[in-house]
Amino acid sequence: MQRSTPADDDVTLDDQGGCHGHQNFAERLPWEMSQSIFGRLDPRSLCSASLTCTQWRRLILDCDQLWRRSCLEVRAVCQREVDRDRGDGHSWKVTLVRNYVCSLVKRDWLAGRYSSVRSAEELYERRMCPLDVHAWGEILEAELQR
Repeated sequence: MQRSTPADDDVTLDDQGGCHGHQNFAERLPWEMSQSIFGRLDPRSLCSASLTCTQWRRLILDCDQLWRRSCLEVRAVCQREVDRDRGDGHSWKVTLVRNYVCSLVKRDWLAGRYSSVRSAEELYERRMCPLDVHAWGEILEAELQR
């Protein structure tokens, strides 16, 4: 039986467990295509990808537009906060980091996830953040409509 040799794009391991022949799409594709691929990731996946290697970290952290789509999704829930941060000159990434957790909390409140909480103990392990008077007004309106 003839033993085949690995193709150029195959991943092979040496006897120390190191990878050889691994194709990194970010090295081989034009930046615009890499940006398009990274741009499809949610914020958590984008942060994880930035920890993969130095090149991916640089590509992800240096391109503010990668954070724009997720930031606009956050804006759907926290419009005042996002508009204020962008108006203050914050980048899309900084604006997203500043508002992401609060948008998740506010979205849960608006969806009625906490409508029937009977005690503070039920909220003990839930992620919370401070909300302003306008946000609480929106939440109250949503509760009154249920």
